[in-house]
Amino acid sequence: MNREPVVQVEGLVKQFGEFVAVDHISFHVEKGEIFGFLGSNGAGKSTTIRVLCGLLAPTEGRALVGGLDVALYPERVRQGIGYMSQKFSLYNELSVQENIDFFAGIYSVPRSNRERRKQDVLERMGLISKRDVPTHLLAGGWKQRLALACAILHEPGIIFLDEPTSGVDPLARRDFWDLIYELSGEGRTVFVTTHYMDEAEYCHRLALMDEGRIVSLDSPERLKAGFAPDRFLQVDTPRLLSALDCLEAHPGFSEVSIFGSGLRLRVGDLVEGERVVRELLSNQGIEVHQIREVQPTMEDVFISQVEQSSGVRR
Repeated sequence: MNREPVVQVEGLVKQFGEFVAVDHISFHVEKGEIFGFLGSNGAGKSTTIRVLCGLLAPTEGRALVGGLDVALYPERVRQGIGYMSQKFSLYNELSVQENIDFFAGIYSVPRSNRERRKQDVLERMGLISKRDVPTHLLAGGWKQRLALACAILHEPGIIFLDEPTSGVDPLARRDFWDLIYELSGEGRTVFVTTHYMDEAEYCHRLALMDEGRIVSLDSPERLKAGFAPDRFLQVDTPRLLSALDCLEAHPGFSEVSIFGSGLRLRVGDLVEGERVVRELLSNQGIEVHQIREVQPTMEDVFISQVEQSSGVRR
């Protein structure tokens, strides 16, 4: 991957009155990278993207996008990037191709090139057969494809996607991420926000956000590898709810939850943890089929980092 930074952020702050939505964050994004912001609603992800897209002026700090200062050249920044907002923002009364035609004008795509670009994005997004369909008749996944088609119509090198798969079914989400990988493979930089923990795994690097701050930043693999010393056990039992009640009542287990067809719990020591689990469930007459170690998920990492960060702030 080319190590050329195309987004550079230093000490960025965005306030609305007394409320600090983005609190002194710094990071960079490399060319061709899929860079993610993971956080709950209200963490500051969308506000950061809107600043980087030249839609909001920063309160403090500096942000460069494609070498341009967003505070000084917001219009030039907007013309040079692709942006897909959190909420579907195209025109429902227009057809698919009418929306594309409209955004070709907004992005000043040369008239001599508009028909070719429209055909290209229709084909790439699988929208050829739906080109004359009124947008309000499209299912959620197809609407998101149309929004992405409009965002890349002018062939931007940097694309900002703000929770692009929110409200979309799992299959459509997977298809949408295939498109994101294609764009990255062409050398385009994709900056994406999400609150889906599984989607975070698809990013090359990931910033975990909480209350306007970046609490951790690295690749998903390194974030999980550097996780706290605690380990996780998967407990397979036919009496799931009874086992859950039993283990939750024990003070030695800080996290117990249903995970797939079994229970997942956090322990300090694997051997001792397994011994206690077997003893507790045996005393209650609860059969255990299997106990095995499992790796932490991004949700585990996120919760741990947020708890650590909150403890420091308190």
